[in-house]
Amino acid sequence: MKRRVVVIEGEDASPEAMRPSVEVIDSLGLPIEWIRPPVGRPALESHGDLFPEEARAAIDAADATFFGSTSGPSAPALLHLRWGLGTYANVRPARYLEGARSPLAEPAGVDFIIVRENLEDLYMGIEGEVEALDVLSLENRFSHRPISDMAPARFALKVISEEGSRNVIRFAFDLARRRRAEGHPGRLTCATKYNMLPRSDGFFRDIAVELAAEYPDIEFESFIIDDFGHRMVLHPHALDVVVMPNLYGDVMSDTAAGLVGGLGLAPSGCYGDDYAYFESAHGTAPDIAGRNVINPTATLLSGAMLLDHLGFGDAAAALRTAIEALYAEGKELTPDQGGVATTTAFCEAVRGRLGT
Repeated sequence: MKRRVVVIEGEDASPEAMRPSVEVIDSLGLPIEWIRPPVGRPALESHGDLFPEEARAAIDAADATFFGSTSGPSAPALLHLRWGLGTYANVRPARYLEGARSPLAEPAGVDFIIVRENLEDLYMGIEGEVEALDVLSLENRFSHRPISDMAPARFALKVISEEGSRNVIRFAFDLARRRRAEGHPGRLTCATKYNMLPRSDGFFRDIAVELAAEYPDIEFESFIIDDFGHRMVLHPHALDVVVMPNLYGDVMSDTAAGLVGGLGLAPSGCYGDDYAYFESAHGTAPDIAGRNVINPTATLLSGAMLLDHLGFGDAAAALRTAIEALYAEGKELTPDQGGVATTTAFCEAVRGRLGT
């Protein structure tokens, strides 16, 4: 059955990675129809809207979306993919490729996944002036100073729900179980700031502890987020699957990318109950836009996750193997990895190793 995949290239240097990456995946000869609805600046010019109904309908009718990075114009589409379609689990692998420029003395074998809650926490974007709050009963828990005494001041609201937490934590346990069947440790680590935030982060942790009883085959552990960060840098080989609330997951997954060679190697997939989209974890890289040097590895690896999701597991494995071979040889690497290859030359080299 042919699969329909929406492609949204994004802005700045992002299209320079997306276009040749789609060509590489398309060269595999899979039954994929690539849909390119108008989004962002082109849509504004043609439809007077950054995200017209035509684009929304194309996304909703597709089997998945392959998304570049956005600096703003394509953001309405991203908001729909995330909150509109309820993609609550942001999966961010951190896997070392032999030949990549890792700062670690012994990076070989680092292979873990951060599962970030994708819809809640501080990323609900609820901020404002303290003066606008009903502050009569609110005070600093430690100094007992009324919040009203701090004005002028501003607040940001952190929300952790039971449903949202259960969804992402169960997703992470199921992922750990699948990885265990593939030969990985089968361990889930939960990282929160439950000691300082017992009612919110503690709630997330408590739900993880409760769900752990349903997965006796999965080793479970929980750390305070700052302790986890220390452990992740010192002992990344000990990690398998990690689950955490939104903000921590955003920060720690970028840190994890640094351990294995940088954001140019950091793919991601965002999954809900009924939809998924895939994007590199890096930004739009406006400083190198137009130079054809952005590292497409993260985009290609996100494409491999897309292929897995669509049921093309053998093709996904072949794509990863080709990328690994390229890094191991140390040739045709982009400048961020110490090479001189262009983005398109890297992708052409991957295609050569795929035999396409």
